[in-house]
Amino acid sequence: MGRWVRRASAGLAVATLVAACGGGGQTTTDDGAAPAGGEDGDAAAPAEDVEGMQEAEALVGEYPREETLFTSGTQWGPPSSWNPIPESGEATGVRGALYEPLFIFDPHTVELEPWLAESGEWTSEDVYELTLRDGLTWQDGESLTVDDVLFTVGMGQETETVGTANLWNWLESAEATGEQTIEFTFSDPRYQEWDNFLYGTMIVPEHIVGEWAPEEYVANANEDPIGSGAFRYSSHGADRMVWERNDDWWGIEALGLEMPMRYIVDIVNPSNEVALGLLLQNGLDLSNNFLPGITQLVERGQVETYFDEPPYMLSANTAMLVANTTQEPTDDAEFRRALAFSIDVDRIVNGAYGNIVQAAHPSGLLPVFSDYYDEQVAQEHGHSYDPEQAQQILADAGYEDSDGDGFVETPGGDAIELSLIVPAGWTDWMEAARVIAESAQASGINVVAEFPDAGALDDARTTGDFDLVINNWTTLSNTPWSYYNYLFYQPITEQMFSGNFGRYENDEAWDLVQELSRTETGTPEFQETLSQLQELSLTEMPMIPLWYNGLWAQYNPVQWTNWPTDGGDNDIYPSTWGGFWEFGTVEMLAQLEPAN
Repeated sequence: MGRWVRRASAGLAVATLVAACGGGGQTTTDDGAAPAGGEDGDAAAPAEDVEGMQEAEALVGEYPREETLFTSGTQWGPPSSWNPIPESGEATGVRGALYEPLFIFDPHTVELEPWLAESGEWTSEDVYELTLRDGLTWQDGESLTVDDVLFTVGMGQETETVGTANLWNWLESAEATGEQTIEFTFSDPRYQEWDNFLYGTMIVPEHIVGEWAPEEYVANANEDPIGSGAFRYSSHGADRMVWERNDDWWGIEALGLEMPMRYIVDIVNPSNEVALGLLLQNGLDLSNNFLPGITQLVERGQVETYFDEPPYMLSANTAMLVANTTQEPTDDAEFRRALAFSIDVDRIVNGAYGNIVQAAHPSGLLPVFSDYYDEQVAQEHGHSYDPEQAQQILADAGYEDSDGDGFVETPGGDAIELSLIVPAGWTDWMEAARVIAESAQASGINVVAEFPDAGALDDARTTGDFDLVINNWTTLSNTPWSYYNYLFYQPITEQMFSGNFGRYENDEAWDLVQELSRTETGTPEFQETLSQLQELSLTEMPMIPLWYNGLWAQYNPVQWTNWPTDGGDNDIYPSTWGGFWEFGTVEMLAQLEPAN
């Protein structure tokens, strides 16, 4: 049994966050404009000659239909990594189906549920005792033990590029005190942040990852992966990720969960048009894409959704406009505030989404945290669509259109042209980007929408090689702390994997984020700290809250039934997005039933 102790020189690292992937996507008309996705959207199946449709149908035909669950909506590029350590960029299902956390989080009860762990409790204000389940195994037959947990935590001692490095800022030691128990002693207990670690970090096998050099912890693609989960790696291709049921999974006995499907085939998204066609033709069981015409699809009985009326979907995350704060003019808070006032969010909500999403509160906090909104701060410092206000802020800050081309220049006289990037194929976001660009241009800010492939965008966002990017990793979690940790995270490293992609530096804000993690929810001190963070986020505007994304989930009940519904026996969040498996996706899959 091992022991890990904090070193005085331990570095900081990327925050441990739950990263929600999956934006959306919406079919486009022939001229490239997106139709409304609400009550009037056309839900007709796409024609056979739609690009990628025949290939997708052929893919479906390669697997036994009655034993296969087909999913889509997460993977927007060929699978290329099976490494759960970076917390982003991995193939669909790596985090949850293959690798597993100690606990999972139930958003309905706002409580942690034991998974690899049998239990966990604070035995004093600075000591947490974890008990691991007995009989856990890796898929190669090796036992999963406390040493694997200690190794996963201890990787943060070896390199600051992994999420667990952040723990060692406030974790003093981690020591096995028995065959199944670990005692974590904290120099600075952060109760909410610790809960995020417990359900947001995948445990990895020491006997495999321990053979890697520390610099490989993030860089290694981990081909031929060995996890502990309910599904094992089967195969992959440019158009798919295939998981096969692990019939030796420890959870069959310990959790009483059996997977009814032999295979999960996640189809790489060629387009949402193809996803819609497959869904309506029984080639897709769960679509986590944004699809137009949801009202008609539900009313006709062609698909099922969590709610049977608008908004049809659970709320998932906040779509944010991220500005690169390391370059001119987006390094200027006044310019960012002007940009916020220039954006016609209602046009996005009504047009691109047909009112199945809602505009974000100025704070950006999800509606589940509405009790924490400081409306006085929002009224004084918040933003809404107001082109005249945007132009006034620009003028007051020294931005003028000196050459008469309709766009302002920097106070130093340099031309401004900002590229706003969203992934190609995420067509609701593509339409939103067009709206943002057009409304910003109308206020004198030259923004151009561009659509790189998802892989190129991931690289640009991670390395800071962008002007503006839409991101929605402000996902549902157990606490508002995770939102502000995403917003203000420090230190700034060469690669930012989980938050603060705009590389905004504010020591005061970061200190408040850390104080929030130390404070118990529901106390006056908790609200006071939250109010200060809301004010800083609105006056500095490192990211601009836009709208609340739905948890896009449409089910085809022809092959599999008992999908999650409001008030149903199965009410678990129905998503294969990254960061949502930790909310119980494996339990959701176990509750599905063959239709025949």
